[in-house]
Amino acid sequence: MLTFKNQTILVTGGTGSFGKKFVKRMLANQVKKVIVFSRDELKQYEMAQEFTDPRIRFFIGDVRDKERLFRAFDGVDIVVHAAALKHVGVCEYNPFEAIRTNVLGAQNIIEAALDRGVSKVIALSTDKAANPVNLYGATKLASDKLFVAANSYSGSKKTRFAVVRYGNVAGSRGSVIPFFQKVKETGKIPITDERMTRFWITLDQGVQFVIDNLARMKGGEIFVPKIPSMRVTDLAAAMAPDCKIEIVGIRPGEKLHETMITEDDSRHTIDYGSYYVIQPEFPWWDASRAKDGDLLPEGFIYASHTNHHWLSVAELRKLVNDQNLTIS
Repeated sequence: MLTFKNQTILVTGGTGSFGKKFVKRMLANQVKKVIVFSRDELKQYEMAQEFTDPRIRFFIGDVRDKERLFRAFDGVDIVVHAAALKHVGVCEYNPFEAIRTNVLGAQNIIEAALDRGVSKVIALSTDKAANPVNLYGATKLASDKLFVAANSYSGSKKTRFAVVRYGNVAGSRGSVIPFFQKVKETGKIPITDERMTRFWITLDQGVQFVIDNLARMKGGEIFVPKIPSMRVTDLAAAMAPDCKIEIVGIRPGEKLHETMITEDDSRHTIDYGSYYVIQPEFPWWDASRAKDGDLLPEGFIYASHTNHHWLSVAELRKLVNDQNLTIS
């Protein structure tokens, strides 16, 4: 079991929804120091008012700036990479910016971690990285590939890299839950398509999954949790049962359903009961690890619309309440 005692941990994008929750969990451990690395001065100032623990540090910087990362990683044991441009529409209309942050930023993280002797790096990914149809998904797929391949560059160094991939996070910044909460006052809930489905995970579950995989990782894995799916229309019914649903059409870069494991990836994916591991296809990977899990059947695809676990309207209502949002 991984202990964080006397460890220095840095989280990029640390002022975001995931970062704040992760930092809180780390400060509950016997860590030596937690470093919040982000580029927003105001968000850091506001977070500093909430987190007054003397073990927390705030570091202004951008993952695009390798020299700044090199300075920030001095003495760091573990890096959790959560910084990204993640809004699909923003990335579609600002493609160069998305590539600079999500792809070149990933390369900078890797090079700084190797040069500074960081022990473990785990990067957050998204279901949109599997069979991507939008630029955001494409940049995150490229990022995933970079972090997996980075283990080839470690050589005799101790640095190891892994990836965590999961779906929509309930209650996170930009989530559909606060959006529905806001627009339901109009009496209408806009839905892009009645058939739309999504994977769903809570912020607490996402943070715990990252922590669990910091302990499990050997280097090179893409970890995928087994999580429920939900129909967007069911979420609307749970949050605003008296509102009229208005179909507005699929937005640029949007999918009807999301995938976390493609058919091609499933051929080298292992089922560990509560999660999957997409194994790297590199000669340095020890394939004997598969003996602890089960190979997936031929043609397996892990997609939101063919999932075996679905959230009901009642379960969605409870989930929303757990996010401290009031629903009618």
